[in-house]
Amino acid sequence: MVTLNINGRDMQVDADPATPILWALRDNLNMTGTKFGCGAALCGACTVHLNGDAIRSCITPISAAAGQKITTIEAMEGDAVGKAVQDAWVRHDVPQCGYCQSGQVMSATALLRTNKKPTDDDIDGAMSGNICRCGTYQRIRAAIKDAATTLA
Repeated sequence: MVTLNINGRDMQVDADPATPILWALRDNLNMTGTKFGCGAALCGACTVHLNGDAIRSCITPISAAAGQKITTIEAMEGDAVGKAVQDAWVRHDVPQCGYCQSGQVMSATALLRTNKKPTDDDIDGAMSGNICRCGTYQRIRAAIKDAATTLA
């Protein structure tokens, strides 16, 4: 058993300590908002926060998260920055298929926590590991800028 703090709650996970956070969330805890994309930390669909930093949960073992704080997409509506990002996503009609969006929102939220006025280069750098197969990158950038203005 590994105890993980997820979205502010301690949860017991009966899994091998080498199990990636992604699979503990999805398979053990039935938290399916975090998506599997590539399994190699290349696409960003599995992005969650570990102590506020955006990480790829498909390659991060639960043993690395024990005693730390994991935040998932399920907690974003109750988070001021996460809610601002989600609201901007809706205003800018960002999602098409929507598959990558939880990872996109998590990366954007992590960016806006540390940079309230990101430039295009800041946004591109923070979001570079998140792939959108539908190509909504311009709307993603516009939504992040919009969210930043609502948080200012």
